[in-house]
Amino acid sequence: MSTPALTTAPQAIDPTFENVWDEIVWRGLVHVSTDQEALRALLAGDPITYYCGFDPTAPSLHLGNLVQLLLLRRLQLAGHKPLGLVGGSTGLIGDPRPTAERTLNTRETVEEWVDRLRAQVERFLSFEGENAARMVNNLDWTAPMSAIDFLREIGKHYRVGTMLKKDAVAARLNSDAGISYTEFSYQILQGMDFLELYRQYDCVLQTGGSDQWGNLTSGTDLIHRVEGTSAHAIGTPLITNSDGTKFGKSEGNAIWLDADMCSPYRMYQFWLSTTDADVIDRLKIFTFLTRAEIEEYEKLVETEPFRRAAQKRLALEVVATVHGVDATAAVIAASEALFGQGDLNGLDAATLRTALEELPNATVPAGTSVVDALVATGLVTSLSEARRAISQGGVVLDGTRVEDDAAVVEGTLPGGVSVLRRGKKTLAGIFIG
Repeated sequence: MSTPALTTAPQAIDPTFENVWDEIVWRGLVHVSTDQEALRALLAGDPITYYCGFDPTAPSLHLGNLVQLLLLRRLQLAGHKPLGLVGGSTGLIGDPRPTAERTLNTRETVEEWVDRLRAQVERFLSFEGENAARMVNNLDWTAPMSAIDFLREIGKHYRVGTMLKKDAVAARLNSDAGISYTEFSYQILQGMDFLELYRQYDCVLQTGGSDQWGNLTSGTDLIHRVEGTSAHAIGTPLITNSDGTKFGKSEGNAIWLDADMCSPYRMYQFWLSTTDADVIDRLKIFTFLTRAEIEEYEKLVETEPFRRAAQKRLALEVVATVHGVDATAAVIAASEALFGQGDLNGLDAATLRTALEELPNATVPAGTSVVDALVATGLVTSLSEARRAISQGGVVLDGTRVEDDAAVVEGTLPGGVSVLRRGKKTLAGIFIG
């Protein structure tokens, strides 16, 4: 299979499916839902309005949120009308975690994060045409409401016994931390969001992670009680690796969508390291490739796994979707050049620098010997080992094999950096300072 061209222009639903419901089921995006036959008919009919909410509990969204962002986009491509909600009010409360209370952030912090998340969500949606997206903030309808009005108009429709049975609440009640009334009330706020969007925009579907199912059904139940009509919810599966480990974590650090918190190079390497057992499922969920294309990659994983064609396509597609074509092209060029398949001197300085920050690295003065630099970066453990590696021809500096252990590092690559390589795959970055 030839290398595909970079593109961030996904097409409408795969023509091999009768409607978008069939496609998202095939992609493994439906873990739990309200009535499936009703949903299938709903999504096959006239355009509906649907929404997904994102709480500003951090300054960036992460890969778990990307599942929802791409689902929003898939449904929009099928002709439906998305609402992207950023929780200016629910972000002040915090969705209950399984083990302990969240630390409440200041109003100023939440307001700043609302703006950041709103900008991220907007990148994945189209705001043009008959099914143009809208962005909403639940602070707009909760802030004017008094506590008395909230209890009389919304709270009276909830039964404490039912609320106690919700998974997130039950888990906390059985923990040492317990649960505060503040977080206990979160499900009511999210239910009120769905009711408000139903009233304002005739919104009839909410999507979210399956761990949010209690909060999703809080809204469908409230609409049924207050308006006497049905609304729907789709809970996507929580993504885990085939070995059972949590997806989207790398040495304890989330893979954020903000380039300042997780560089495009790091994100590219994350996807490139996907196991053969996971890569086809990842292509289904995180790319807009057709079923025919994904099935072709599935054959390649079975017959030519050493080529890692599926992983390369996955990394290319996701990074291009999140960060754009130009950033992805720069990252691929850097990745190839670092491993001897391209010109290091032709790389973008900023991309090269961020790539080296992800590697073992050291800051040394200009003119430092390669021997000392090898030890400083941790590529070897001693000066004698460094000299031996050079004498055996196993050290490369800035793409050129080092022949003399008197050689020095000058930071001649773009941005005033250098790259050391020991053997074929062991790399380190050198920053001159």
